[in-house]
This record gives sequence, structure tokens and C-alpha cells, in this order.
Amino acid sequence: MESAREDVNVREWVDGWVVSRGASEPVVEPWGYTVHVGQIPHVSRHVLAATNDAVLEADVRKVTESSRGVNWHLKVFADPARVVPWLAPGWEPYGSGDYLMTTELRPEPEVVLADGYRMHTWTRGGVTRVLVADEDGSFAARGQIAPVGASAVVDQIETAEEHQRRGLGKAVMRTLHAAARAQGSTRAVLACTPEGRLLYEAVGWRIVAPLTNARFVGPTG
Repeated sequence: MESAREDVNVREWVDGWVVSRGASEPVVEPWGYTVHVGQIPHVSRHVLAATNDAVLEADVRKVTESSRGVNWHLKVFADPARVVPWLAPGWEPYGSGDYLMTTELRPEPEVVLADGYRMHTWTRGGVTRVLVADEDGSFAARGQIAPVGASAVVDQIETAEEHQRRGLGKAVMRTLHAAARAQGSTRAVLACTPEGRLLYEAVGWRIVAPLTNARFVGPTG
């Protein structure tokens, strides 16, 4: 079942995210998807399929009024200023300035790390991971990508604070781009924080929609 308001970027992000995180297959709902994650702080999540102005108040209210599991999460790709007032009691927004982004995967230049760093890559269960370590083997940066057909999802990009501004994030991203292309993907999607947005735009990504995050913390009153 596919909604006329479904944004293909959202479906591709959901499909790749569940592979990246080892979550359940998405359950298709009239308004989007339900995914079971299986963690105490993140039991399951609802993801609305529409983006931006196509997101309906009625859908947000229906989902949040009918869900009463503590630590269930909600992902809505629309401006929090619109979405937050529609949340039912007991739902708490978190994060600020997050986005859904996309890019076309093109040939990448050869990755050259700054002196003293070494990159390790491996693939398990369809997910390619990259680890950058410094000269004594300590963590410097990491990331992973989950190709699912023509699209891939970039996930869990991180650079240790003491190793930032040395080009490691770009090196990780370009390595992941190349790995997904080698597996047949032609485009990629991700959900990012404000800090990550600067890196992703620097390597050619563009914004699709803002992201509103919320979780159910329990009955109020």
C-alpha cells in the first residue's frame, strides 16, 4: 500500500535504516510506517510517510493519540513549529534542527587521510562500516552505510571532538559513498543533526525536509 502523499525519500530512509540498525521490517500503515527497534529507550517508532506541507495534522493526532507505549518514538519530516502543537499529551519533542537529506552518488576522488590516521572498512549483513583510528589505535571517526537497491542510507557518522576539523568526516563520507556505488546504489538518504548538516552539505547533500522527533514519556496529569 502506497499513499499518494508518500515521499520516496522517506520510504528509502526507512528501508535502509532498519537494515543499518537491525530493526524489524517496516509495517506499512495508512499514514506511514511502524518499526520495532527493541531497545529500552527506543522500543519502536512511527514514521510518517509525507514531508513538509503534505504532513497532515489529522495523521499526527491519530498516531500520537493511539500510541501509549512508553519510549515509543515518532519521526515526522516537517517543521517542528507545525508538528509539536499537534502531539497528544504525554509526547515529548526532543532534538532541534534535524533534517532529512539526500544526494546522488557520483564517482569520488581518492580518499587521502591526514598523517597519523588509518582507516578500516568491513561489511556485515549488507552494512559497510568505516573506522578511522589515530596512530595509537584510538577512535577518531566512524560511519556506516546500508545499500538497499538503488538507494542507500548513511548512518551513525561520528568524529571524536579532539579529531575534528582534520577532514576525517569527509573521508568517511566519501568512502561510504564509494562503497554504496560499488553495490549498485545511485543515491543516498540520511537523517542528520545540525552539526552533521554542515559536513553533509560540504560533500554534496541537500535538504529534503526538517525533522520533528518526539517520544512518549507516559500519561500526564
